[in-house]
Amino acid sequence: MRLLTIHDVDDVRLDPYERPEAGPKDVVVKMKACGICGSDLSYIKNGGIPTPGKRTALGHEGAGELLFVGADVTGVSVGQSVIINPMMTPSYIGSGGPEGAFTEELLVRDARLGGSLLPIPDGIPYAVAAMCEPLSVALHGVNRAQAKAGDKVVIFGCGPIGLGMILWAVYRGCDVIALDLAEERLERARALGAQTINPAREDAIARIKAIHGTVMVFGREKALTDAYIDAAGAPSILRDVVTLAKTHARHVITAAYLKPIELPAGPMLTTEMTITTAVGYPTEMPDVIAAMPRLQAKIAALISHRLPFDRVIEGLDIAAQPQSAKVMIEFADGAA
Repeated sequence: MRLLTIHDVDDVRLDPYERPEAGPKDVVVKMKACGICGSDLSYIKNGGIPTPGKRTALGHEGAGELLFVGADVTGVSVGQSVIINPMMTPSYIGSGGPEGAFTEELLVRDARLGGSLLPIPDGIPYAVAAMCEPLSVALHGVNRAQAKAGDKVVIFGCGPIGLGMILWAVYRGCDVIALDLAEERLERARALGAQTINPAREDAIARIKAIHGTVMVFGREKALTDAYIDAAGAPSILRDVVTLAKTHARHVITAAYLKPIELPAGPMLTTEMTITTAVGYPTEMPDVIAAMPRLQAKIAALISHRLPFDRVIEGLDIAAQPQSAKVMIEFADGAA
């Protein structure tokens, strides 16, 4: 077998791999599909987790078929189709531990139904099922924004996570504006039901006010937007949101900032706006899975590229391009 592994900064290889022996509390998943995440690309740039030169197995957006079930694992059986929840695994699969889902057979230690293993609904293809992890990240961001039907929401960034946030916000009945610099991604956002702005070509602040409307707060014109979500990571976003925010507006930062950004605290005093963050998906995976049968076509449309496992290195290069959405790696008969 093979395993996608970081060796050092910008050095990632598809290495020969011998899967460890599975124990009575473990399962082995025959991988069918695994998405490439922006985190994977960040880990490669860093040279490993937590430090450069630390060998790091990649892949955490996986779905497959149970090949082996340990004697102490209950509620699942060989041949069952499952989604892996890496946050519920002892080694956080694909994010620093010895296991990564970019391999033909994935060992899941201390496996538990409803924890690290979640059944795939009937009729859902593996590639759609593997979207569960990024869609759960996206749903958690929307939940942290407290977005509800009728709310006006602005989402910065239309990469895979941003597009997932657009999907959920529109699904809830929100009036969504999406911003990105790539026209291909803005086109996908429009297909999901968002109005779009390209900040490179338009005055984003003026356009948000024009679309969502305005209100005066202490003599300053503010947008009627209820919630903002940063899935882009541009340092100017926080300043722009504070400029736009009305009284009690909410801002959620989901992008990873590696350097400090300036907080314009003065203007915040008059609006009592809230700034918070979102990471991972503490409770969202079951909700995503439950919605998959209804949203299957929209989820599938978020996948811009499908490549076989042999071409996973090429897939990493594609995923780094702004024109891509989700790059999905499929294993033998993974489209079933």
